[in-house]
Amino acid sequence: MLETNEYVRVMEKLYNKSLILESPSDFHPVLHFYFTDALAHIDFTATVLAYNPMSPRNIMSMEYMRWRLDQEKVGDRVHFPGFINWLKTEHPEVYEELPMLWTGIYDTDDPAQYRSFRIVLNPDERGPIPSEYLSMFIDEFFDPAFIKQLYEGSSLARLFDEYAAARSE
Repeated sequence: MLETNEYVRVMEKLYNKSLILESPSDFHPVLHFYFTDALAHIDFTATVLAYNPMSPRNIMSMEYMRWRLDQEKVGDRVHFPGFINWLKTEHPEVYEELPMLWTGIYDTDDPAQYRSFRIVLNPDERGPIPSEYLSMFIDEFFDPAFIKQLYEGSSLARLFDEYAAARSE
């Protein structure tokens, strides 16, 4: 019997998290989309490293991730990457409180990116992302202070709406 690898443990950590005490239907729609999107990328990255890439789990995830690519272009969602960079210059204190995955992926000065739906911190490195990073990303996204910022009417949501409104004019 194979020993459970470190990425399976990351997935167990992710799937032991819950929003049972929250009201996701009250989350800001764009922030909710990118929250869920980040969790999907964490899940996909861990799953590809934990299981055979052609397992049914990975095949289903790939189909879901392809669908999400088109969804990033819907409505105000297109403004999110620019919003992260705007926060960096206009509201650095808010930017510093964001999860590292968001700031890494969407900051134009950071080499991190999603490649084939996997999280890649440095495109020049060939090894897999260390499981500790994935675990840290999970902790940041489920931090109660961060989750409060996902709600409609939060300071982060108001800043996003302000940014998106200025870009939509």
